[in-house]
Amino acid sequence: MWWLEMNNEIELRRLVIKTFHINKIEFDDKTFIENGILHLKRGIEQEYLMEEPLVKDVKINVVYPNAHDIFVNSIMDFSPVAVKVLGKMGEGITHVITGMAVMLTGVDENGIQVAEFGSSEGILSEQVVFDKAGTPLKNDILLHIDVTLIAGGGGSRPGPTAAHRLCDKIIQEIRDYLKKMNGRFCDEKHEYFDKIKPGKKKVIIIKQVAGQGAMYDTQLLSKEPGGFVGGRSIIDMGNMPIVLSPNEYRDGALRAMN
Repeated sequence: MWWLEMNNEIELRRLVIKTFHINKIEFDDKTFIENGILHLKRGIEQEYLMEEPLVKDVKINVVYPNAHDIFVNSIMDFSPVAVKVLGKMGEGITHVITGMAVMLTGVDENGIQVAEFGSSEGILSEQVVFDKAGTPLKNDILLHIDVTLIAGGGGSRPGPTAAHRLCDKIIQEIRDYLKKMNGRFCDEKHEYFDKIKPGKKKVIIIKQVAGQGAMYDTQLLSKEPGGFVGGRSIIDMGNMPIVLSPNEYRDGALRAMN
């Protein structure tokens, strides 16, 4: 029955994303999530500071949706908090926090903003268009990680890379708890399938990513979704084309460092 063979779908991968909503962030003696509140260990940023010699200082604060009229240093990245619970990137189970995003900003100790081709320091509400692809929702809480690099540290790749790595180590503390949360109590559950559909058109989406150096870099296939540690720079791979499955892309295989 050729008609049936042509219309049989072949399932390659199944990705399940479970979300846990956060409506408040508080500093506490340890990191945990309870009743929609993220409790972040007080002073956690200082525990990792000594591991990054190019970073002079780091500060963490919380920015609520009604408090965007504040000055921030150049915005290096917005990223989600997500963790692999089962399987590898693009398949299995991923837990994701909604209601908040991480904002990484940077400056060096001489006041030079960490940026290329124009910096984005200024009043937050004037520098970010919220509710767009690549930016947080307007109602999201921002976990603001502000890094100060050593003098001149923002002028070459090692400085911004150190800032991203430090940020990722801090966020890993949240991921470690998020991974243990019971998926049965998630707020939302979404299933995605990578399928082969015999006889149907084959669709390829081409995405051009940054790969110039310093602030213009892209990390691929990190240890955690949307993370940094364990990934590879598109620059170090010679800016060669990389093929990703739809579910790898959905699962946070890319981290745009610009």
